[in-house]
Amino acid sequence: MAVQNKGETHWIIPDGFIPPESSGKQTSHESICVLNMQETTANVSVTAYFEDREPLKDIKVQVQAERASHIRTASLEKDGRTIPENVPYAIAVESDVPVVVQYSRLDSTQPELALMSTMAYPLNT
Repeated sequence: MAVQNKGETHWIIPDGFIPPESSGKQTSHESICVLNMQETTANVSVTAYFEDREPLKDIKVQVQAERASHIRTASLEKDGRTIPENVPYAIAVESDVPVVVQYSRLDSTQPELALMSTMAYPLNT
């Protein structure tokens, strides 16, 4: 049974950065995990904001009902534009149904890799 009204429809991730290189067997990357506990598909829109360029707006992603989706930020693309490596950015996630959003970064630029994970900031709308 799905859990109705658990989660939020707007989430903010203020600190994004795709490391430009990797060492060892793991590839540096970042992911947005979207958990959809609803009985309907979540239609998600992702916007990336940058310090020195126009936002990359309205990237569409679907998360099936009662599923989780791990979305690598480097795979997000709109009109041939992607989030570049080695550039700070922030992300806004909007969904047509309540979801839960978590953000993770694997930095393997050094042999002693670092994994960071945090909940995105929910906006009550």
